[in-house]
Amino acid sequence: MRIYKVGGAVRDRLLGIAVTDIDRVVVGATTEEMLAKGFRPVGADFPVFLHPKTGEEYALARTERKSGRGYGGFTFHASPDVTLEEDLIRRDLTINAMAEDDEQNLTDPYHGQRDLEARILRHVSPAFAEDPLRVLRVARFAARYAELGFTVATETLELMRQLSESGELQALTAERSWKEISRALMENQPQVFIEVLRACGALKVLMPEVDALFGVPQPAIHHPEIDTGAHTLSVLQQAAHHKQPLTVRWACLLHDLGKGLTPEEQWPRHIAHESKGLKLIKAVNERFKAPRDCQELALLVGEYHTHGHRALELKASTLLELLQSFDVFRRPQRFEEFLAACEMDARGRKGLEERSYPQADYLRGAATAARSVAVQPLLEQGFKGPELGEAIKRERLKALKAYKEASS
Repeated sequence: MRIYKVGGAVRDRLLGIAVTDIDRVVVGATTEEMLAKGFRPVGADFPVFLHPKTGEEYALARTERKSGRGYGGFTFHASPDVTLEEDLIRRDLTINAMAEDDEQNLTDPYHGQRDLEARILRHVSPAFAEDPLRVLRVARFAARYAELGFTVATETLELMRQLSESGELQALTAERSWKEISRALMENQPQVFIEVLRACGALKVLMPEVDALFGVPQPAIHHPEIDTGAHTLSVLQQAAHHKQPLTVRWACLLHDLGKGLTPEEQWPRHIAHESKGLKLIKAVNERFKAPRDCQELALLVGEYHTHGHRALELKASTLLELLQSFDVFRRPQRFEEFLAACEMDARGRKGLEERSYPQADYLRGAATAARSVAVQPLLEQGFKGPELGEAIKRERLKALKAYKEASS
């Protein structure tokens, strides 16, 4: 029995990055031997065990063979005669196909260290094309390591293009896709994830609504970058730069989908793109079964982001409707995330990345003014039921009118 660290633990140590997760592969062992040593089995599809003391994962060396469509369409074979090199060749990228023993002696049969030094993401073998999830994984790694100068090898991008055209991407489950998408969006350069998917043709398969934004012009006076797709990537980049949570990043990616529906004869204007885009945002949300908080914020930002930009011009009644739409009296955090998404949208424009966004503080002040309305005096006046609701609304409207006057 020989035990090796594999994959990310080896890759990140060589890159000088802090190692968080350690995967281990066990060569020359049987399931019975692992159980005899106190390891606990957890793998449903292939033999994976938890260490009896540390709880860390140990997997038996295995080979795999394509047996069906999609991410799960594989037959695995694990036995003591599977070599370390055979286990490593089934992995996705050369930089993930290295192993080391406890003395840090490196096993690198597929030249992963060379590709690390050259900053190249390259597939290990032609079997890469058997697993459609790898298209998303490579794009995610490209986003993770973009700051270090990594790019996708030309031949790997070609395999990803073939996978995108094969129909295999449709076999991915929503859960597996969302796991990769959400992790990629939380990288430091999430826009690179979208760029790589677009470069290999996967974006038009997975998110045709986002792909349709590229080449669609916007008025230069508001958008010096012109292209709606380029703007979307810039907004996403700003969201990462400002350390926004996943909910905000997802909303930033989807906020302008309605512009992809504008007829060419109306370009570069996009009348009512906010409301037109809602059906598209809903479709993308449902396709990937995004978490409820991500879905809700994306729809609200899509519908109201231009309200955010025009906040200082809004009538008191419109301000109240906006606050009520966000249920700001019970869910203030969601409104804060909306303001963050609006600010990222304003900053995601060529040459305007450092612009201030006074609308956010103005809207926070409006929310505070509306919240300041006390309910108890209205109860004491005898209001109850629907009449109480109307009375609260009238008082909040008064408070907002006073706030607008004081702010002007």
